[in-house]
Amino acid sequence: MGKRQVAFRHAFRASLPIMAGYGFLGITYGIYMHELGFSFLYPMLMAMVVYAGSAEFLLGNMLLGSFHPLQTFLVILMVNARHLFYGLAMLERYKGLGWKKFFLIFGMSDETFALTSSAKIPDGCDRGWYLLWLTWLDETYWVAGATVGGLVGPLLTFDLRGLDFVLTAMFAAIFADNWIRERSHLSSLSGLFICGLALLFFGPDRFIIPSMVVILVFLTLMRRKLEKGGAA
Repeated sequence: MGKRQVAFRHAFRASLPIMAGYGFLGITYGIYMHELGFSFLYPMLMAMVVYAGSAEFLLGNMLLGSFHPLQTFLVILMVNARHLFYGLAMLERYKGLGWKKFFLIFGMSDETFALTSSAKIPDGCDRGWYLLWLTWLDETYWVAGATVGGLVGPLLTFDLRGLDFVLTAMFAAIFADNWIRERSHLSSLSGLFICGLALLFFGPDRFIIPSMVVILVFLTLMRRKLEKGGAA
């Protein structure tokens, strides 16, 4: 058995938990996009090209309204800013992998980072191919789930109204998880307060960019205090 096949076998075994999670969430995303009025091609292509779950849910709503490039850029950047730190953490692990590194960087989702950053490469297994297969399999599960959801959505006969609440629920879960992990809630509470004020002054259609700018300035100025308190 060649080194590619050996690496694939080990990577597939390690990726099975991701298959279950990505499959279910991907199907939900595909059905959600159908409910918004998009064909299965949209969730399939966005899963392949964007490959950022929370950003893809957001983009579904953004595609329905007028396009604001700056707002879209800032929102997606804030939602996925953690990936900047993922990349820095993986510099050493991806060193010397040649062309594979480009796909490894593109495919670094939260779950893939959790697997690849702590993975113990099996004996006799090529490191580059193992990490590549692991990353590729994870994205394949997401793309497959999104495609299946987009195809199954039109076949569902029960009422899907209210499914768009999954977006609110997802961000509420992310916020709750962050609240549990942090020792100081200063950053979370300040974010809520700033967004509330921006919503009050600028209205629901224009509050995002001002609130993002103020939050960025606030966190930059308070960085040392937040780091000492364990909130960052």
